[in-house]
Amino acid sequence: VQLQASGGGLVQAGGSLRLSCAASGSIIIGIATMGWYRQAPGTQRELVARITSGGTTNYADSVKGRFTISRNNAENTVYLQMNSLKPEDTGVYYCSAGFTPTYWGQGTQVTVSS
Repeated sequence: VQLQASGGGLVQAGGSLRLSCAASGSIIIGIATMGWYRQAPGTQRELVARITSGGTTNYADSVKGRFTISRNNAENTVYLQMNSLKPEDTGVYYCSAGFTPTYWGQGTQVTVSS
């Protein structure tokens, strides 16, 4: 199983980014819980958003109303649309597979400048 995350970058506060996570190997995202986590320097990795196979979504309180997780089953890809970004959203973002994540992508850096 491989999860390839992309789409990170440097953006000013208030801006937007869209992260993508392309899954390959023996995983079908349509029947898996997929998630996005982030880790800032000196902190633990935290859940940002999660989408179950049934389409139920969960978000961290800090991103509710600003971030949206979605998936394209045909492309086996999960997305994280991030709007109204804040400096505190800065970190390395990882995609994951499994409700208690079993697989991790390599991470993509998101930096939000004030």
